[in-house]
Amino acid sequence: MRVLICLLLTLCLSGAANAQRIKDVASIQGVRSNQLIGYGLVVGLPGTGEQNPFTEQSFRTMLANFGIRLGADVRPNVRNVAAVAVHAELPAFSKPGQTIDVTVSSVGEAKSLQGGSLLQTFLRGVNGEVYAVAQGSLVVSGFGAEGGDGSRIVVNTPTVGRIPNGAMVEREVPSGFANGDSLTLNLHYPDFTTAKSLADTINERLGAQPENGYVIATPIDAASVRVSAPRDAGQRVGFLATLENFEFTPAEAPARVVINSRTGTIVIGSEVRLLPAAITHGGLTVTISENQQVAQPNAFADGDTVVTTQSIIDVDLADSRMFKFEPGVTLDQLVRAVNEVGAAPGDLMAILEALRQAGALRGELVII
Repeated sequence: MRVLICLLLTLCLSGAANAQRIKDVASIQGVRSNQLIGYGLVVGLPGTGEQNPFTEQSFRTMLANFGIRLGADVRPNVRNVAAVAVHAELPAFSKPGQTIDVTVSSVGEAKSLQGGSLLQTFLRGVNGEVYAVAQGSLVVSGFGAEGGDGSRIVVNTPTVGRIPNGAMVEREVPSGFANGDSLTLNLHYPDFTTAKSLADTINERLGAQPENGYVIATPIDAASVRVSAPRDAGQRVGFLATLENFEFTPAEAPARVVINSRTGTIVIGSEVRLLPAAITHGGLTVTISENQQVAQPNAFADGDTVVTTQSIIDVDLADSRMFKFEPGVTLDQLVRAVNEVGAAPGDLMAILEALRQAGALRGELVII
C-alpha cells in the first residue's frame, strides 16, 4: 500500500481574492524604522565572562572615564566582564525620552550573560550619530552548566540577552512625512494590477474625476502609488487614518509551485494549470547490503582465520502507470492524479520538473 506523505497547500484561495485594507498591503514611503548598534560591557557575571585583549582594553577605557588609571604592567582579572554588541530598532516617529528594547550579544569567549548588567552604551545609526543610550539588567532565556570532568550542558543561547525598554531615545530621526503635496504608498508585493486597483479605489472613494483630469491617486509603477495629500501635518494624519482603512481587491497571486527540497514540502498555487501531457510513473529500487562472515580453518589445517564479505543485491522494479492530463487541469485534479499513483515527495518533484521542461506547466516552478 502506497502512502502519500507530501504536503500540498495553496498559495491563495480559489476564485476572486478577498478584499484587504490598504494598511495591510502597503506602507508609506519614508516612514520606516532605523537600525542602531553599539559596543559595550556587561558586568556582574558570576565568573562566566572572558579574559582577552579587547575586553581588557575596553575595561581599562571604562575605568579611565571614571578617573582610574591602571599601570601598563597591571593586568586586571575581568572574568566577571564580557564585551558585547548591542543592537536595537528605532521605530518611526520615536521621540526623545521614549524607550525601546535592545538585544545584547557576546562578541568574545564569555560562557553566559546570565545575571549581568549592561553599562551605559551609545547606540549609533548608519550616519555615526548617537540616537539612543542603553543600560540595564539582562534577561537571558538560556543557561549552561559545566561539570568538573569537562561535561557541559547548554539550553537555548545563554550568550544573548534582551533588555526590555533598555534604551532611551536621545535624538529624533528626521522624517519627510509632512513634506510636499503628496505621499507615496509602496506595495509589499509589487504587482501592476494591484497598483492600478489601489489607485482606482482611492480615486473612487475620495470623489476624484479622472475623466475631467482630476485625480488623487496615480500609479507610478508596479510597486508605488502617488497620492495627493494635505500639507498641514494634522490634516495629513487624519487623511491617512481614513485612507489606510479603505478596502480594495488586490490582484490574484501568480501561478507558482514552490518546492522545499530539504523537507519535501510542496506548495502549489490555485492558479497553476497543466497543458495536455501524459506521464509514466514508475520506480526502480536497488538495495545493496553486506554481511561480514568469519572463515575459521580446521584444527589441524595450516591456515589463517579470515573475514569475508558477502554482498546481497536486491532489485525491485515497481509497476509503471501512465495517466493523462487534459487541457487546463486544476490543482484539485492534479492532487487527485498524484494520489492515485502513490507518488512520494521526490516523485512529485520529478514530475513537476519534467512538466516544466516539457512546457506543460503553466506557472513558475521555484525550488528552495
